[in-house]
Amino acid sequence: MNQISPLAYVHPEAKLGDNNIIGPFCFIDKNTVIGDNNNLQNSVTVHTGARIGNGNEFFPGASISTKPQDLKFAGEETTCIVGDNNSIRENVTISRGTASKGTTKVGSNNLLMECVHVAHDCVLGSGCIIGNATKFAGEVVIDDNAIVSSTVLCHQFCHIGGYVMIQGGCRFSQDIPPFIIAGKDPTKYCGINLIGLRRRGFSNEKIQMIHEAYRLLYSKGIMAEGIEEIKKNLPECEEINYIIDFVKSSKRGIVR
Repeated sequence: MNQISPLAYVHPEAKLGDNNIIGPFCFIDKNTVIGDNNNLQNSVTVHTGARIGNGNEFFPGASISTKPQDLKFAGEETTCIVGDNNSIRENVTISRGTASKGTTKVGSNNLLMECVHVAHDCVLGSGCIIGNATKFAGEVVIDDNAIVSSTVLCHQFCHIGGYVMIQGGCRFSQDIPPFIIAGKDPTKYCGINLIGLRRRGFSNEKIQMIHEAYRLLYSKGIMAEGIEEIKKNLPECEEINYIIDFVKSSKRGIVR
């Protein structure tokens, strides 16, 4: 049975699962779907188009599936999908999609700290930690298990690789490839995310191979030449293929 505060508003057309807690002054709009075992603390807003999974906790002031901050948005019906077991802290805003992609997606088991903004059509993977007041512009893609520190500003269309650590206060308009630490001003490659990879169970052999891949990649002025060096000198494996595919598919170029 759901526990809905008498001071909350739930639209009659909203679809709620079971065992949800809807705190006082929450607002749940029409055309919304909320799964089971979610906890919406006081003053949480769930706008039209929200599709929320199970076991999420939303802290006061969170606003989910907001109208996109995009002047091209013409009121088309779009969605904002949130997975399972996320912690969405105070005053986080997640916009729904636009006609470009139609949806904004947030995976599962993420921590979004206070005042994070996830703009329209972003795709946020699972197992990510996003620091206080970090802002992602439209159509940014963040792969699984990324750690983005506080007050980071990410340009639209950027791609952030998995298992990265981005230092606080960074601002960038190029892609951040996987497994690395990115920081300084301007934002650049600062080495392998050694501690993060060890915590995630990567073996020393895999870590050394990743390190060697980036040594070869950045040894050449042209990324395509660096990729050829990786292919010639390192055995094929999942991690190496991920790095190569990421760099080859980058539209904005990777940080140097």
